[in-house]
Amino acid sequence: MAKGLNKVILIGNLGGEVELRYTSSGIAVANFSIATTDSWKDADGNKQEKTEWHNITAWKKLAEICQQYLHKGSRVYVEGSIGQQTWDKDGVKQYKTIITIQSMLMLDTKKEGAPVQEEPSTPIVDNSGLPF
Repeated sequence: MAKGLNKVILIGNLGGEVELRYTSSGIAVANFSIATTDSWKDADGNKQEKTEWHNITAWKKLAEICQQYLHKGSRVYVEGSIGQQTWDKDGVKQYKTIITIQSMLMLDTKKEGAPVQEEPSTPIVDNSGLPF
């Protein structure tokens, strides 16, 4: 049995376009953000909402697929693991939480000019063999 588990599952909407680049060794890497919103009623019965923003990274073929098919506002399901990037800025250590995804499912079912489908038809894309 594993000593730990690092798994994140998110369903949300893209906050902007996917940024695709390639490492010096030619490996594709995509970065984008996903917004998840939670809503509830407070003690007075007023609707409250809180939106969280998540920094997403995809590698290899999954990165290229994300850049090709996902756009600002796209609804998406992602699975991955959570980690941190650290760097120094003016002598101060900076941190950024990153979700590195291994699979993705596009949840938008309405295409421009196409009828709405009952179920999403896009399969989950599995990105095994990450470079780390």
